Amino acid sequence: MTAERTIAVWQDRVRMRVLSEGSGPALLFFHGPWGLAWDPFLAALARDFTVIAPEHPGTTPGAPDDIYHVESLWDLVLCYDELLDALGREDAVFVGHSFGAMVAAEVAAAVPRRARRLALIDPLGFWRDSDPITNWMAMDLPEQRRRLFRDPDGEAARRLFGEGEDDATARLRIMWALGAAGKFLWPIPDKGLKKRIHRIKAPTLLVWGKDDQIVPPVYADEFARRLSGARLEVVSGAGHAPQMEQPDAVARLVREFAKA
Repeated sequence: MTAERTIAVWQDRVRMRVLSEGSGPALLFFHGPWGLAWDPFLAALARDFTVIAPEHPGTTPGAPDDIYHVESLWDLVLCYDELLDALGREDAVFVGHSFGAMVAAEVAAAVPRRARRLALIDPLGFWRDSDPITNWMAMDLPEQRRRLFRDPDGEAARRLFGEGEDDATARLRIMWALGAAGKFLWPIPDKGLKKRIHRIKAPTLLVWGKDDQIVPPVYADEFARRLSGARLEVVSGAGHAPQMEQPDAVARLVREFAKA
């Protein structure tokens, strides 16, 4: 059964709801900009790990304004550092998706001892003028859905966006989550990670959806080049969210990597 608790960090001004399930080594999941949902990918990992999935500041129900207390990316990194202290976890396997993967990498660079192993799924964090990342923030939700998933009508897309594109609850939840993440991504998702990434000491796995229409695959090579010894796995039948479209395959990759 998935447990939940809300933890206050940043001088008790930022409340973060944390979902958890499973037993075994700690695995901290950093969700993407569309918000957190306990899905088949996390459920699969919970068979072997204690999966800890915090909600990004501002996306915890009842605490939307908390995001205004997190003024910079550095503030955000320290919020997660404080969260680990509050959870009593000295370190954990870090797994992040998209924006969450960028944050996971930043935490691993700022406080290297925190990340025992690091799995980055279609991460943001770099920018090339010749290969721009798709600005999904300027798109309506139906277009985002088409860009995010290889199959925008598939089960993963329905789970995230609701059964219909007019699902008001899903639309409001996603739009606010995008705004909370956009504070740290706009105007381009490059906040200087390239200056700090050398500090990451954890063995790293890169997972990329073969049909990613948001972050061009050239960025997989960029991350692999900057992370010494990183392993890259490309997942077929998936776009920017392979852990949603191919949960069993990606969970298997993460599980084998994290247990090595």
